[in-house]
Amino acid sequence: MDDEVWIRTGDAARILGTSRQHVVDLCSQGLLSSVRRPTQRLLRRSEVLSFAQRGSGPHLNRDERQSLWLHAAVAGRLVTDPSGTLSRARHNLELLGRMHPSGMSAHWLSAWRSVLDSGPETTLQTLTSVSPAAIELRQNSPFAGVLADAERSSVLAAFRDSERSDRR
Repeated sequence: MDDEVWIRTGDAARILGTSRQHVVDLCSQGLLSSVRRPTQRLLRRSEVLSFAQRGSGPHLNRDERQSLWLHAAVAGRLVTDPSGTLSRARHNLELLGRMHPSGMSAHWLSAWRSVLDSGPETTLQTLTSVSPAAIELRQNSPFAGVLADAERSSVLAAFRDSERSDRR
C-alpha cells in the first residue's frame, strides 16, 4: 500500500457517525473504496473524511434536483411495489449491460446492480440521497419505465412549479 493512512471499518464508522455495517454497505455499493485483507477491510482515511464532508449537503444543480424529484417518485413506487420496481430495474440493467459492456457505463451499471442486490431499503436510500455518489448513480438510472408517462409528466410539472416559486 502507499503512504496513505488506512483505517478499519470501525474507525470509518466513528468518523461518519454510522454503524460498521453501514460502512461495509457503502463499500459494497462502490460509494467508498476499500482494500480487503484476510481478516479486515481497510479504507483510506482521507476518502472517508471527504465522504463525511460531502454528506453535509452539497448544492445540486437544476438537472440534479430534477433527477432527485423523479427518483423520489420512483422511491414512492418502490415502497408500494418493491418486487415489481426492482424487477423492472434489473431488467433494464440487463438490457443496458448488453449495450454498454465496458467503460464508465458498465461501472455505473455494476454499482446499480450492487445497490439493487442490497435490497429495497438500500435502493430507497440511493434514490433519495444527495451524496455525490448517489447523484452520479441517478444520472445512469435503470428505472426507466417505472413511472407511467403521465406520472412522469406530473412530477416534472410539479418540479418546474417548485423551481418558479423558489425564485420568488
